[in-house]
Amino acid sequence: MRFARAVLGRPYVFTIAILVANFFVFLLMWRAGGMTFRALMDFSGPVLIGFGAKLNLLIDRQPHQWWRFVTPIFLHGGLIHVLVNMYSLWMIGPYVEKLYGSARFVFFWVVTGICGVVASYLTVVQTVPPLGPFARFIFKTHDVPSVGASGAIFGLVGVLFVFGIKYRNELPEGFKRAFGTGLLPVIGLNLFIGFIGQRFIDNAAHLGGLISGAVLALVVSYRRPGESSRMTLVWRVLQVASIAIVVLSFVRVVQTYDPNLFAEPSRPAQNVSSLSFARAMNDGQETLALVLKGNEASLDQAIKELESVEGPDIKGDQLRRKLIALLTKARQQHPSPAAASSPGGPAKPDPLHSESEAFRAEYEDWLKTTGKNFLQL
Repeated sequence: MRFARAVLGRPYVFTIAILVANFFVFLLMWRAGGMTFRALMDFSGPVLIGFGAKLNLLIDRQPHQWWRFVTPIFLHGGLIHVLVNMYSLWMIGPYVEKLYGSARFVFFWVVTGICGVVASYLTVVQTVPPLGPFARFIFKTHDVPSVGASGAIFGLVGVLFVFGIKYRNELPEGFKRAFGTGLLPVIGLNLFIGFIGQRFIDNAAHLGGLISGAVLALVVSYRRPGESSRMTLVWRVLQVASIAIVVLSFVRVVQTYDPNLFAEPSRPAQNVSSLSFARAMNDGQETLALVLKGNEASLDQAIKELESVEGPDIKGDQLRRKLIALLTKARQQHPSPAAASSPGGPAKPDPLHSESEAFRAEYEDWLKTTGKNFLQL
């Protein structure tokens, strides 16, 4: 009873602060989306990206938008998404904050949330590794906006799971039932839900948060009554540093904020960058085909045009770079039509032809799947 009174009597101010911050950002996103019922339930891609969603393409290309590893922790895709996550935070957050103190709690929230986003970033791949159902559960081949506090929430679950096991010999009976192995059904149920909904749930972020929270709890002690002031000061510094990273990240969002992203432009204007990409890709493939047939064409112009555009997603940008590499190789192997038709016996098979055909098939496959979302009029 003394343990329970000493720990559970502590305030949980920062749990409430994070709840308020998430709902505040959610309302700003709804306002930017037009404050309609449709926008309330499901934010559009431009709104998510404009407010700092994780998108590998924007993190990878210059200038690297590093803050997209932080801001997604406070963003949500719609009303149901934010309500589910904030209810989970309300149920779990106060326990972590009371057991570990406000300073550690804020540090845990930010670090595990970032680890979840990093895990999501690292598992967007061109092709899924041949690891069976586990690979499909973790990896994604499409670079789409990813948001949500669930990575950080899973991080808090990981903290309580390890806490219950690590301190099982000194905990009251009620704590033993609630934490540690008592959380296994909750973890298993959520992972099962993630497996069923793997097409729209970012399971890598959940696992990244869960594992990082468990690791932190292994090396960090909970806040015992009467903890030394020196240790408290160290955690206060880490708390301030964590808050500063979040604030600085959203400052960068404000600095790069573009209100035109959330307007309702005509479809041609909305797709102008994607159409420029499609035009450059088509011109590049036509130029490559002409050169391979021995006809004269401007390879330099096609390469320059491709270098002036960007792919609408990570796969599209990879295809753009592949085409530039093929055109560069064609420029080296086929400097002129005369060289291609010079006498000297039967023509040898040109591996560039097969590479070009393989590229065309890969590009057409992308157009039939995610590419159509960007290039349709």
